[in-house]
Amino acid sequence: MKLYPIFIVFTLLVVSCKETPKKVVEETKAAKIVKKLPVEVDTSTMVYFEGGNIEIGSVTGLPNEQPVFNKQINSFYLDKNLVTVAEFRKFIESTSYTTEADKFGDSGVFLFETNNWTLLKGANWEFPLGPDQEKAKDNHPVTQVSFNDAKAYAKWVGKRLPTEFEWEFAAKNGVNSTNAYAWGNNLIVNGKYMANVWQGATIDDNTVLDGYLLTSPVGTFGETKMGLNDMAGNVWQWCDSYYKPYPENMNAAPVNSSVRTTRGGSFMYDQALEKGYTTTFRGQNSIDTSLFNMGFRCAK
Repeated sequence: MKLYPIFIVFTLLVVSCKETPKKVVEETKAAKIVKKLPVEVDTSTMVYFEGGNIEIGSVTGLPNEQPVFNKQINSFYLDKNLVTVAEFRKFIESTSYTTEADKFGDSGVFLFETNNWTLLKGANWEFPLGPDQEKAKDNHPVTQVSFNDAKAYAKWVGKRLPTEFEWEFAAKNGVNSTNAYAWGNNLIVNGKYMANVWQGATIDDNTVLDGYLLTSPVGTFGETKMGLNDMAGNVWQWCDSYYKPYPENMNAAPVNSSVRTTRGGSFMYDQALEKGYTTTFRGQNSIDTSLFNMGFRCAK
């Protein structure tokens, strides 16, 4: 199988059970998750954004960031931090939820020793590099979670995933900022990297000057003006928006309704290089895809 490292959409085929038993199983799991929802939603670790009108997209960005258009954003909360391994573990232990990586038996990992992407057997949220590698650290962002997994977690905590327009609004600090990034216009400020990013012009060239080859502890690189962490780099972030061209009807599903938008870039190489970390850059992936450089945060 040929794997694409930029916007990877794995076509994963699963032998399904008979319709009735499968439906019963899924309904039972859904009921279990709802039954064990926390009583109250804690917004103390979220940032409140008063809605407003904002320009979405960039005139200097890639074609999928154009044309620029105005959109009214309703008020919302957004998690200050990416969901961590420790937080996701509580969800798994409380609900006995099975992630799609565990269902499929493999998930996406880039092998640096061979410079290629692969579906690695046994890789999951707890062992993102495979069962024979180090366990994911509790204070790092959870990875190897699909869009469907992220939505299930968000529902369990009484939240949801942000739309890509809410995400961009938050990355721009709730104003029509022309800054390239959530903190300004440079990836390096006073000799310090402002995010966990790939350093180098090719996939063979990474100096690791920011201190991290893979994920970094959540919040390592500091907050934005509005108090958000990791709004660029570290891991791609799932958004609850169909991936399609601007400015199509935002409420209508595209031809391929199984693809959702991702935002923020990650520690991993991307052909877009520094542009991949801007507030307007758009990625995409299929809803059942799990990767070692993709995670999420919740909204409300």
